[in-house]
Amino acid sequence: MTESDALDRSISELKSQQRDAWQQLSKPSLTKFESKELRNQIRQSGEELRRCLAKQSAQYAKVAAPPLAPA
Repeated sequence: MTESDALDRSISELKSQQRDAWQQLSKPSLTKFESKELRNQIRQSGEELRRCLAKQSAQYAKVAAPPLAPA
């Protein structure tokens, strides 16, 4: 498995975590503590997701950037 594949998998997992947490947060039966914990989880996974997306963007920029012509 390449680094790119691992990064894609991490991004998918983090998106899934975010989606699940938001669905759980919509339940009215949650206690204040549970909803606060879910919001913390959303915040933390969001930060990690942004880091992964930035790495992925940097990888694509390296691949997509044309080589510099010698001066």
